[in-house]
Amino acid sequence: QVQLVESGGGSVQAGGSLRLSCAAFGYTYSLLCMGWFRQAPGKEREGVAGIDSDGSASYADSVKGRFTISLDNVKNNLYLQMNSLKPEDTAMYYCAADYRDCYSSSRGPLSLRYNFWGQGTQVTVSS
Repeated sequence: QVQLVESGGGSVQAGGSLRLSCAAFGYTYSLLCMGWFRQAPGKEREGVAGIDSDGSASYADSVKGRFTISLDNVKNNLYLQMNSLKPEDTAMYYCAADYRDCYSSSRGPLSLRYNFWGQGTQVTVSS
């Protein structure tokens, strides 16, 4: 099993930056796919960014060019650098992980039904 703990959320003004972190604990050696998702009040959860064990990343169109996902395999940490934040980025952000390859049964890391989820960290962007 794997436990995921997010941190780094907070409140910023539009145009600002935040860096989210996700620490993975437990049997992390076989994790092949990790991602960040978000859910705003009244909206469905959406994939933001995902990355496979080789470092290949995918992004939602809404965050391309502004967000960067990265993986530290030594520390078992996943990061999301968020720049040029907009009020519409306000949401609870969740880290997700899975032992399966990102493309094993889906169209990629933003579509995979992850088995492991963190509890989330809140990001609020004011205009």
